[in-house]
Order: sequence, then C-alpha cells, then structure tokens
Amino acid sequence: MIALIQRVANARVDVAGETVGQIGPGLLALVAVQPGDGQPQTRRMLQRLLGYRVFGDEAGKMNRSLTDTGGGLLLVSQFTLAADTDSGMRPSFTSAAPPAEGERWFSYLVELARAAHPRVETGRFGAHMQVHLVNDGPVTFRLEVR
Repeated sequence: MIALIQRVANARVDVAGETVGQIGPGLLALVAVQPGDGQPQTRRMLQRLLGYRVFGDEAGKMNRSLTDTGGGLLLVSQFTLAADTDSGMRPSFTSAAPPAEGERWFSYLVELARAAHPRVETGRFGAHMQVHLVNDGPVTFRLEVR
C-alpha cells in the first residue's frame, strides 16, 4: 500500500460539482492499493498516517503527528500512485490492485480510520474527482507499507 501524504491548511474533494469530503488543517492522503495488500498492510498504513510526525512543535520542528494535533484526515483513492513508470512513455497499472480489491482495502482503511480518529473524510472510490488543497509548507511525503 502506498500513500502520498501532504500537510494541508485545508483540502476538499469534489465529484460532479459536489463537495464529498473536506478538512481544515491536517493531512491529505492519496492512497493506492497494490496486489497482495490486506489487513496487515492496511492497519500499518493507518498507524503511519496517524503517527507520522509532520507537524511543527513549539520549536517549529516536525515532531507532532496527526493524532497529536487532532487535525483532519482526507483519504482519497488514487491507483495511479502504483503505476510502473520505469520504461516507455505511458504508465502501466499492472502493479495496482484490481478495482474490487482496491476498493475493499481502501474501504477498510477508511473504516479503521473513522474508528481511530475523530475527523476523517474521503473522496469517492472510482469517481472522477477534483482534489483542491493548500499544501502547508509545502510538506509532502511518500509512505509505503509492504
């Protein structure tokens, strides 16, 4: 499982002109499920999303996590993160999970996140989405759980 996380001042996801998920300060996580991902990878990814220290402390150092700050978490499925871009001029998506498997584990991630954190929003799996964000920093990290 792969997540591209961005520390944001605010972020939202629109589908067909309707806002389906929106947060203030927190993390936007674009998430890709890979073949073979399951409960262990999903649980570990959530642990990393909630515990990864990307927010400033009193000294301005990145020592605080989403759990520490209580910020929002916006989860957006994005299978293109799993693309193989090693050769050619067009990405291959064979390294991404099939849609049914991707939806299963992304939905499980959302379920776990909502049980563990008070402010969780999502995009809409499989929809054409417009993601709007104000990246705070900018701060962007790629997390991968194998």
